[in-house]
Amino acid sequence: MTRNELVAELLKLDPEERMRAAEELWESVSEEAFALSKEQMEEIELRIEEHERDPSMAIPWEVVRARLLAEFG
Repeated sequence: MTRNELVAELLKLDPEERMRAAEELWESVSEEAFALSKEQMEEIELRIEEHERDPSMAIPWEVVRARLLAEFG
């Protein structure tokens, strides 16, 4: 069965069944796709510790957003 055929079959399901199928598909990939490496987790922990030591170093979201928009549009 091709992917298009599979999607066509899924679209025949009632909305509740489609939602359940979508949730099951999402759960099946989200754990793999969004799993962080040991190094990434260590970096996050380091940044949290740094923030807890000196919260004044944090940059407000509005400032970060403005910088990103200015640089990348």
